[in-house]
Amino acid sequence: MALQIGAVAPDFEAATTEGKIKFHDWIGNSWAMLFSHPKDFTPVCTTELGALAKLKPEFDKRDVKLMGLSVDPVDRHAKWSEDIKETQGAAPNYPMIGDTDYNVSKLYDMLPASTSGDPLTRTPADLALIAATKRAWDPDGLLNPGVMLSSDENH
Repeated sequence: MALQIGAVAPDFEAATTEGKIKFHDWIGNSWAMLFSHPKDFTPVCTTELGALAKLKPEFDKRDVKLMGLSVDPVDRHAKWSEDIKETQGAAPNYPMIGDTDYNVSKLYDMLPASTSGDPLTRTPADLALIAATKRAWDPDGLLNPGVMLSSDENH
């Protein structure tokens, strides 16, 4: 079932660059934006993550928590973070999910339920749907209509 405006954010537990999180507990009473990228080290994603790192103080002022997602493992995110800092001038200063089992990607309808296999052997083209997803939830945990972007708007 596709997520619709006003839907409660599905809860999940995931490994992130800041340790294991439970999504609803992590959101607390804040707004939250979950944004996804198909693979680490892709150029558009690298640019977006660097830009969000620079903008994070503005999100903090508005009580909006940021969380990124890629199907690559968390330890690879650490290497990517170094590359983002070098190329964009700022490293991600928010958690990044390592969705190696595709559970979160499938839960949020970013990838088909049939997606399987080692994420390190998949190409960004294999995972193109995931790049299209940026979603925001209000403090009540409801999907907000203001931040649902399509891939045409981002890439």
